[in-house]
Amino acid sequence: MAPHDHIADPFAGARLTIDLAALTANYSLIAARVAPARTAAVVKADAYGLGATRVAPALAEMGCRDFFVAHLAEAIALRPHLPADAALYVLNGLQPGAERRCATLGILPVLNSLDQARRWAAMAREIGHALPAVLQVDSGMSRLGLQPEEVAALAEDKAFFEQVPLRLVMSHLACADEPGNAANAEQLRRFHALAALLPPALLSFANSGGAFLPAAFHHDLVRAGVSLYGAAPNGEGPNPMRPVVRLDARIIQVRAIPAGTGVGYGLTFNKSEPARIATIGVGYADGWPRHLSNRGAAFFGGVRLPIAGRVSMDSITLDVTALAEGALGPGDEVELIGPHQTLEQVAADAGTIPYEILTSLGSRYSRIYSDGVPGDLSNAVD
Repeated sequence: MAPHDHIADPFAGARLTIDLAALTANYSLIAARVAPARTAAVVKADAYGLGATRVAPALAEMGCRDFFVAHLAEAIALRPHLPADAALYVLNGLQPGAERRCATLGILPVLNSLDQARRWAAMAREIGHALPAVLQVDSGMSRLGLQPEEVAALAEDKAFFEQVPLRLVMSHLACADEPGNAANAEQLRRFHALAALLPPALLSFANSGGAFLPAAFHHDLVRAGVSLYGAAPNGEGPNPMRPVVRLDARIIQVRAIPAGTGVGYGLTFNKSEPARIATIGVGYADGWPRHLSNRGAAFFGGVRLPIAGRVSMDSITLDVTALAEGALGPGDEVELIGPHQTLEQVAADAGTIPYEILTSLGSRYSRIYSDGVPGDLSNAVD
C-alpha cells in the first residue's frame, strides 16, 4: 500500500481500517460451526471498540437477529440501527428505576439476581402484561447470575414465570479459551442441573471460545464476541478467524542521534552506536499501551522497528536504524496491527489480552470501514 493511499482524514495521526467483509466472514464461520444453534453477536463496549452502529447492521444483513450489550444505555443507542425483529439483550441487567424504559423499548434484560428478577416482575404487574427476559444462573464463575439456592427459590414461584416468560436461560464459561480445562465440563454439568430446576426454555452457554468446544456446549444460542473481531478463540493452533482491524500510523519526524543518546521520558532508551529515531503520532491517549515501552514494535516493509523509550500520551519513538537512510520520512506509514503484527502479538508484548487492545483503540484515529476483500479499500467509507 502506498504511504498516503486511502487516508480519510489527512490530519489524523493514524488510520484504523475495519474490514466488515472479514467480520461477516467470521460470523458465518461460527454460525456454520455451531448450527443448528443460532449465533448471537456480542456488541457491547461499542462492538469491542470498532463501532456498534456500523458492526451490528453488517451482521444483521447476514441474518443475525440476537445482539448482546452490557448496559441499557448501549441498547437504547443501538436499537434504531437494527431491524425491528432483532432482539437486544442487556447482560448486566437493570439498575433500579430502569425497568419502565427497558419495557417500553422492548429490550430484554438478563436477570442476574433475585432483586433484578423481582423488580422486573413488579413492572410486569404494574403495566398489566407479561415481560419476557433472560435468566442467568451462576454455573461456577462467581460473577453474575443466580446462585443454586436462589434458582431453587425462584423455581418455586410459579407466578413469577407467568409474569416473566423466560426467553433464555444462560450462564457464562470462565475457561472457554482453555479447551482442556476441567472447569468447562464441571460448569456444563452445573448449568444443566440448574436449568433443569426451571421451566423449559432455550439455553445459551457458549461464548467465542465455547463455540469451538464440542457441540454439547452450544445448546440453542451461542454468544459470539471477540472472535467476530478477529481474535483467536483459544490458544490452540492457528487462529481460524480472519483479521478485522488494521492500524497504520504516520511518521511525524525522523532524526539521527549520536551513540549513547537517551530517548523519551526518563531517557530509558539509548544505544552504544549512532541510531535513527522516527516519531509517530500515536500514544497511550489513543489506546496504545504504555506497557509497550521499550518492548513493542511497528513494522515497515516487513522490517520490525522496536519502540525506543517510553510510549507517551501522543507519540511513540521507534528505532528505525535497520532501514536504509531515507527509506522513511514524514507522512509515511508504519504498521501497528496488520499482516506483520497480529492483535495477539501486540497483546502479548503488552502483557494483556486482545480484548483490552481492541476496546482501548481511541477516537482520534481516522476510521475506515471496508466492505471489500481483505486489503481492498475501494469501497471504504469513513
